[in-house]
Amino acid sequence: MMLFAAKGDSAKGKAVYEQCAVCHNPDSDEKKVGPGLKGLYKKDKLANGKKPSDATIKARIDEGGNGMPAYKDMLSDSEKDDLIAYLKTL
Repeated sequence: MMLFAAKGDSAKGKAVYEQCAVCHNPDSDEKKVGPGLKGLYKKDKLANGKKPSDATIKARIDEGGNGMPAYKDMLSDSEKDDLIAYLKTL
C-alpha cells in the first residue's frame, strides 16, 4: 500500500498545459501574455505576491485574475493535480 502516492501525473499535466502555453512560456520566465512559468516553484513569490505552493497555484488556476480566465469549471480536479505536477518539473 502506497501512503504517499504522487497526487498528479506530470506527463498528463504536460498535455493539460497546452492550454496554458498560449499565454505562458514553459521554458523561460519571459512574459508572453502572462508570466513565463519556468522555475515557478523556485520563485520567492507569484505575480500576486503569494508564495508558490500547491494551494496558492491551484487557487490561481481556479480563480484566474489579471486577465487570466478562471479554470475552476474548465479543468477537472485530476487535470489540475496533473498540471500542478507538471509545473513542478519546469
